[in-house]
Amino acid sequence: MSETDVHRAIDAVWRIESARLIARLARLVHDVGIAEELAQDALVAALERWPESGIPDNPGAWLTATAKYRAIDLLRRRTALEGKQADLVRQSQYHDELAEVDLDAGLDDDDVGDDLLRLVFVACHPVLSTEARVALTLRLLGGLTTDEIARAFLVRESTVAQRIVRAKRTLAEANVPFEIPHGPELGERLGSVLEVIYLVFNEGYAATAGDDWIRPGLCEDALRLGRILAELVPTEPEVHGLVALMEIQASRLAARIAPSGEPVLLLDQDRDRWDQLLIRRGLAALARAEQLGRTLGPYALQAAIAACHARVRRAEDTDWTRIAALYDALAQIAPSPVVELNRAVALAMAFGPAAGLEVVEALIADGSLAGYHLLPSVRGDLLAKLGRFDEARTEFARAASLARNSRERDLLLSRASIDPSSP
Repeated sequence: MSETDVHRAIDAVWRIESARLIARLARLVHDVGIAEELAQDALVAALERWPESGIPDNPGAWLTATAKYRAIDLLRRRTALEGKQADLVRQSQYHDELAEVDLDAGLDDDDVGDDLLRLVFVACHPVLSTEARVALTLRLLGGLTTDEIARAFLVRESTVAQRIVRAKRTLAEANVPFEIPHGPELGERLGSVLEVIYLVFNEGYAATAGDDWIRPGLCEDALRLGRILAELVPTEPEVHGLVALMEIQASRLAARIAPSGEPVLLLDQDRDRWDQLLIRRGLAALARAEQLGRTLGPYALQAAIAACHARVRRAEDTDWTRIAALYDALAQIAPSPVVELNRAVALAMAFGPAAGLEVVEALIADGSLAGYHLLPSVRGDLLAKLGRFDEARTEFARAASLARNSRERDLLLSRASIDPSSP
């Protein structure tokens, strides 16, 4: 095997094992930052040794053993420097645990699931800003490099690096425990985790800026995290609801862009290009959420809306009345201006453009979506359907001026040149 092939294999192993390795180490050293450093040290050792010695039969176990031995050395140095009795006791405790390394056992022990779940809750802790939670989650749980995260979100690598460093410092200074929350705190903290995962997915599904309409890699990362979370907390209906939503939305990715790269809107998509396996997985996850909870939560309701589209092969067969009803329910339990805008679209499709326009006008008067490009875009579409083409062109032009994604901007500009005589 060539050195290039070995490096590719190491990269693949790291993507698979890094989250579990960091999670295991974080439980031992009680510091996410130090845990990642130890894991990175093990990766460097692999890059140095494996090209000569070959890839071990159990590479995950090799990385675990190497990282644990380095943890022992770190704790010994700490004790020597600080000279505190408390550290001596703690080192003794850690040494007993760290020394029990079975190279054949790898990471497949009874604690790995709990360790991963602890790491999820720490990386998504509310003490961190949303941007920091996203960056840290992708770094620790997604296995992405700082450069990969920066390119995915179109920000400078130094910016992402600073977010990650500050996040680790904040967690350490706040003494955030490496534990799974219980009782009422579990639901609150779980909401933060789901929010981060869906933010990552949405940035891949409809990029907010740049030249690409979609970034499938981010969708894949979010789906992987969601699926892992569903295995770790199988009795939480909203986790399955989020997985269902992402699976169904991801099924459309191939149909969302034309060969030349421009966006293809939902009603214009070739549904033969929708991934039926992902749809089946999404519908199964939605059924699981429905079985676990009497009342659907926000993610499960959005999944149910997505399922209305996924279950029909022709756009004209869509049950818009049911979708409007689902949006009504969503607005009751998770009210937001964006939900209202989506509800306006559903009302327009179910009961005519005038019904949707009434909701849109109320949103404009409210002012909460000022600067949000999809508000004038939706208004322009409804005005065009009502035959008010001059007003529609003005709205599409305004939407284009607000859009940050170049592909979306081009689409809106093309709609701004709408010709009422065209079919």
